[in-house]
Amino acid sequence: MTDRIPVAVIGASGRMGMQACRAVEDAHDLDLVGRFGAGDDLGDLAGARVAIELTVPDASPANVAHCVERGVHAVVGTTGWSQERLDALRERLSGQPGVGVLIAPNFAIGALLMMSFAQQAARFYESVEVVETHHPGKVDAPSGTAARTASLIAAARREAGLGEVPDATSSDPDGARGARVDGVPVHALRMRGRVAHQEVAFGAVGEALTLRHDSFDRLSFMPGVLSGVRQVGDHPGLTVGLEHYLGL
Repeated sequence: MTDRIPVAVIGASGRMGMQACRAVEDAHDLDLVGRFGAGDDLGDLAGARVAIELTVPDASPANVAHCVERGVHAVVGTTGWSQERLDALRERLSGQPGVGVLIAPNFAIGALLMMSFAQQAARFYESVEVVETHHPGKVDAPSGTAARTASLIAAARREAGLGEVPDATSSDPDGARGARVDGVPVHALRMRGRVAHQEVAFGAVGEALTLRHDSFDRLSFMPGVLSGVRQVGDHPGLTVGLEHYLGL
C-alpha cells in the first residue's frame, strides 16, 4: 500500500472547504485527519502532513504561519495575499527549510491555461482589460485570479516594450473604468448565481482576441487542490501559482 498523506482542512465549514473535505476523503492516497473552522484551536493540526487553507484574507496569514511553525506544508486557496504578506511568509519559511507553501490564486486547470494564454498574447496587443465575475459572497475584489492575470500580462508587456494601455479618459469620479492592477484595467462583478468567471479582452487595430474561463461548480477546483496537496512537499519554500507545479 502506498504511503497515504494525512491532510487537514482549515476553513472546513465553508463552501470550498466542504468540497475539499469530500475530495480528500474520496482520494485513494489521502487521509482527512482534521477539519477546522473559525475559532478552532489548530493545535498540532491533528497530525496532518499537509494543510489545505481556505478561509478569508484577514485570517489566512496567521493560519499559514501556524502551519509553517509546526513543519506542516500548506496549500492555500485564500486570496488577498499582498506583496508584504508574501515577503513576511518567505522570511518565516527561511527558518523552516523543508516546509513548502503553495499559494494558488486559482485551482481550476482551465483558469491556469487561460492565464498562460493571456501572458502569451499580451505582447501582441496594445489594448487589454480583465473582467472577473464571482458570487456576491466573495469578500475581496478584484479576485486573486484577476490580479495574478493582470500582473502576468503587465510583465509580458514590459518585456515587449509596450507602453501604457491607451485610454483617453480624463474624468471618472465614480470609478467606471475599474481598478488598475500593474497598469491593466480590471473590473469586478458580483452576481447571484455565479461561481467564478473571467474574461480577458485584447484589442489591436482591426481585430480583437477574447479569452474566457468559467467555473460553474466548485468541483472544478478539486483536481488542482489535490494536485497541490500531493506535490507541495516536493517544493520547499514559497510557490505562488499552481502553474509552477504543472509546467505551465
